[in-house]
Amino acid sequence: MNAGAFLLSSAPDFSSLQTRKNSSVRTTSRKAACSHLKTEFHVRFLSLKHHHGFRVSWRNSRALEGSGRKDVGRVLADVKSEPYDVADSAPESVKFPDGFSQVVIAEDSLESLDEGLPWLEQFPKRWVIVILCFSAFLLCNMDRVNMSIAILPMSAEFNWNPTTVGLIQSSFFWGYLLTQIAGGIWADTVGGKRVLGFGVVWWSIATALTPIAAKIGLPFLLVVRAFMGIGEGVAMPAMNNILSKWIPVSERSRSLALVYSGMYLGSVTGLAFSPLLIHKFGWPSVFYSFGSLGTVWFAVWLNKAHSSPAEDPQLRPEERKLIASTSITREPVKEIPWRLILSKAPVWALIVSHFCHNWGTFILLTWMPTYYNQVLKFNLTESGLFCVLPWFTMAVSANIGGWIADTLVSRGLSVTMVRKIMQTIGFLGPAFFLTQLSHVNSPAMAVLCMTCSQGTDAFSQSGLYSNHQDIGPRYSGVLLGLSNTAGVLAGVLGTAATGYILQHGSWDDVFKVSVGLYLVGTVVWSLFSTGEKILD
Repeated sequence: MNAGAFLLSSAPDFSSLQTRKNSSVRTTSRKAACSHLKTEFHVRFLSLKHHHGFRVSWRNSRALEGSGRKDVGRVLADVKSEPYDVADSAPESVKFPDGFSQVVIAEDSLESLDEGLPWLEQFPKRWVIVILCFSAFLLCNMDRVNMSIAILPMSAEFNWNPTTVGLIQSSFFWGYLLTQIAGGIWADTVGGKRVLGFGVVWWSIATALTPIAAKIGLPFLLVVRAFMGIGEGVAMPAMNNILSKWIPVSERSRSLALVYSGMYLGSVTGLAFSPLLIHKFGWPSVFYSFGSLGTVWFAVWLNKAHSSPAEDPQLRPEERKLIASTSITREPVKEIPWRLILSKAPVWALIVSHFCHNWGTFILLTWMPTYYNQVLKFNLTESGLFCVLPWFTMAVSANIGGWIADTLVSRGLSVTMVRKIMQTIGFLGPAFFLTQLSHVNSPAMAVLCMTCSQGTDAFSQSGLYSNHQDIGPRYSGVLLGLSNTAGVLAGVLGTAATGYILQHGSWDDVFKVSVGLYLVGTVVWSLFSTGEKILD
């Protein structure tokens, strides 16, 4: 007997067969209940000369678990057998021949059912999570860089001197440093959804309160800026935790690259729109408008996001299987094994490399306008315009690097080798282009070198920034908190050291220090990093 079938659910046991006769066709009808799906089946058997077909339809009282569908399904079969009369006998149960006992779910039938769903419901849920994280990081840097523009009219209105301006700018890092490790611990224990949601709401409120605090007094402004740092400090560990559970290894690099490119595009957006808002509505409008966007994001986040696939009741079975095939579902972390974590050489490779990487990155992004103005003799408008270019280049090259890295992994290259290749580009690329700055004679070439430096720097998103999930997916939040603490310290120390170097030396000396640390990071990363899981 040959059977061709499309089956959507498991076949029920049939009982209490009833028959009825028709002048042209004999039919057998039956009802059966599948208790775990609360579904009523109606079956008709059509007795023909040499072919017996049956049709199953059902009314589903609730959506199929995990699929959210309420559509009817069908089973179609064409069974060849010897002729027999089902109307003359009423067996207690219907038993199909052995050949029909194995029915395979055809992928085409699932795809045909998916085609009837709205486009948004067919879109992979894991990439919905990635896009929401991207949006959160977009808001993160929009809210961070708006102060660098608004501080100009604010300092004029409140008569702040340069020392006070520097104090206000640095107050953000007080809170940012405080919550790097704490945010990682929290995310690994209670889940990334809660922590990232808290962070966005917290820093959005702090952003909106900034004009009020500034008008009350300087101490209040410093506290609000530190509070904003507290909210943004938990964002990266929480994001790392949630993506470690949702994203397969084969998609890890490009998903992280897309999320981190949100930060770069957030800087571009903030630098582009802040002057327009200030010019038309005044400097407080920047903080009110940017801060209010966080409430919109949070509403979508509450409705669409889950900390892990296991917590999402609407996740399609095919996608759940894909994610589960490359990850091991475990209970949330209850205790952080600090001694074990700090005893691993790859963990220290992450910490040291993050410090070396951020030293050069923070210096370029913080002091770049000054370099353009003092060395290249650009005016402030030109300096601001050219400052946007490296951010945009980083957003593009980060995604290119992510696709390259995932392609190499999918073609069989080890994750360890891919991480080392990408991070080496992220170190040696900036080092090379910074060394060329002392040899160029035109502003255009200098801008090109700076842009290429930052463009190759963005390959680090597929190197050290992806490695936390490789070596310890359960503790990815804590690992990122540890390494990013070192990275923030590098930014704070590097920014201050650059000012000291410029007082006693030149820009060439500033770049030499950055190049030296890039080379140190390359050596440490090449010797001690790994793409294998070392923490379970």
